Formats: sequence, C-alpha cells, structure tokens
Amino acid sequence: MTNPFNNIYAGKTVLITGHSGFKGSWLTTWLLELGANVVGYSLPDPPTQPSNFTVSGLAEHVTDVRGDIRDYDRVYETVVTYRPEIIFHLAAQPIVLRSVEQPKLTIDTNAGGTVNVLESIRQSAGHGDSVRALVSITTDKVYENQEWLWGYRETDQLGGHDPYSAGKAMAELAIAAYRSTYFPPERYGEGHHVAIASTRAGNVIGGGDFADYRLVPDCMKALMDGRPIGVRNPLSVRPWQHVLEPLSGYLWLGVQLLERGPDFGEAWNFGPLEQKGVPAQALAEKLVDLWGSGSWAHTRPGYAEVETGLLRLSWDKAAHRLNWRPVYSWADALGEITDWFKSFEGGADMHQVTRDHIQQYTARARALNLDWATG
Repeated sequence: MTNPFNNIYAGKTVLITGHSGFKGSWLTTWLLELGANVVGYSLPDPPTQPSNFTVSGLAEHVTDVRGDIRDYDRVYETVVTYRPEIIFHLAAQPIVLRSVEQPKLTIDTNAGGTVNVLESIRQSAGHGDSVRALVSITTDKVYENQEWLWGYRETDQLGGHDPYSAGKAMAELAIAAYRSTYFPPERYGEGHHVAIASTRAGNVIGGGDFADYRLVPDCMKALMDGRPIGVRNPLSVRPWQHVLEPLSGYLWLGVQLLERGPDFGEAWNFGPLEQKGVPAQALAEKLVDLWGSGSWAHTRPGYAEVETGLLRLSWDKAAHRLNWRPVYSWADALGEITDWFKSFEGGADMHQVTRDHIQQYTARARALNLDWATG
C-alpha cells in the first residue's frame, strides 16, 4: 500500500488560511485524508451560498478559527496558539471583476494579508518557533500581461493591470523580501528553520465552486436552474485545470520544504495538461454536452474588457524538479465537475463524494508513477 506525499502530513498540525473557500475546502478534505490536524482560518461567513465547506460538513472535522486575514493580531494569535508546522496561505479576495469594484479591500486582503502571515511567522520565533514551511498561493495573473503565445515562466516579469493582479504581484514581492531578509537560505538551520515558497496557478475549476463571475460556477448554476449559460468572453483562452491539480503541487511542494528546506523555497507554476489552453466557449459547450441539456449565449456586461484575453503558464520547472504533472485533461476535469454537481443536486453525502474524487485522482496519479502518489 502506498502513502501519498511520503506520509509526511500524518499527525502534523497544518494551518490553512481561507479553508472555507473553494480551493481551501478541497485542501482541507485532502489533508484530513492524509491524517493531518487541520486548523483553518477564514472569515466568519462562508464565501458563497452554498459553499463546499458547508455542504461537506467540514467544520466538525477541523479546528475552525474565524477572523479576517487583514487582522494581524488575530492571525498572529492563531499561529502562536496552534503552532502549525506548515501553513498553506490561500485566504484572498479571488475575483478579478470584484477587485475593480473594491480595489482597496482587494489589495489590503491579497497583499496585506500575505504580509500578516509572513510577519506572524517572523514574530512567533520567540514562542516555540513552530512554523517550518509556508506555501503561499498567489495566481497566474501576477505576470505582466504580454498576450504571449507561450507560457509564462517563474522568472518572467511581475505586474498587474487590475487591482487583483497588482495585489497578488505585491504579495509575491513581499514573499521574496521576507525570504531574503528574515529567512535567507544561507542561514537555514542556524539563524532560522523556515522555508517559504509561492505558487502560481490560475483558472482552477472543480465541484463545489459556487462563486460569482466565474465561468464554470456560472455554467453549473445555469444548468441546474435550466437557464442558458451566459459567457462574457467566448474566445478568451485560459489554462483551465481541475482543483486537485494545483493542490497536489502545493502538497508535494510542502513536503519538499519540510524535508529539504530552502532548496525549494522559490516561486512555482502549476498549470494544466493542455499547453494551448481552451477557449471559454468550448468549455461551456462541453459542460452542456456532459450535463445532457442546456445552451449558452454570448453576454456583454460592459466590464469584461478588464479580463485577460490570452494567458498560459509553463510548468516545466515543476515537471523537472518535482516530477509533477497534471493528471486530468480539461475534458476529464469537466467530467469530474459534472459528476460532483449531479451528486450535489441529488442530495448525496458531499463530504464522501469529495473524498471519493480525491481517491480517484490519487489512483490516476499513481498509475502515471508520479512521485507524490507512489509514496
């Protein structure tokens, strides 16, 4: 029997900021499957109605801390109270279009919240110094948009034409500054024992995402309601990937930080199998086909021009240094999503459904002989 992720998370205390969000709830479920003691930190109210965190009943399985990531004192108190060995920082304002409406909140949350996590790690050194690794999740939109045909690499220029992208790029700069100033690799094991990495993945899709202004949730809500799907930018190309793809990268990267320290303390891209990306129209049409009914229509809400037209990532570094690669094609991912939402609509035990999807994904990765899945 294999032990995914080298069995490294079993018995460890793991802090997830943003654990009640879409990605955070999937990561919470996966870490529980791996035997971790999960402490979650999120806003008091669920980010969406409904939410995967709520329908999966995760509150009863974790230490459920509520607070704003912008509240430094609350973040620091959580770190020193529960003394996690590793932190996965996902808490964010994740919607590009909402960032245009609420720029200050977005930048305060995405840049300032990341600084609060970093500073809490730095200041907690006098209280047991528990944190050994931080995996801070940003986005593929941290790159200065060039509308390139090839994928952005981790060394490409950062930038941001909208508050969301700018705030996440600021977060990347803060991560680099804290790493070089307070947790330099050359002093690892002597002056400190903290390894910090950032991860960039975009257009993550999956069951349990009920957010507004996102194509797949818009599609699924429309299909469940029997309405036509509204597509803002049918020709926009995105690196669509199932939520378990980047999460497997985050978890495997966390293992490397815990076991090998600063050798992996840098920025990492995690992207989809399809190097060319997939247009939004093709995604909507495939979901209609998988659902068995429905239609789509081109909508022009007036604010879609802030969204990037062409965006791709290169995950070559993760492939070569982590032996990581995506498991699902975009069509596979949409099949999994359709299955999840059909189960939800049918009143199934969604905690068990999500666990089953994780186990199926792990089995596929094991068949591909990926290091994280083979133990």
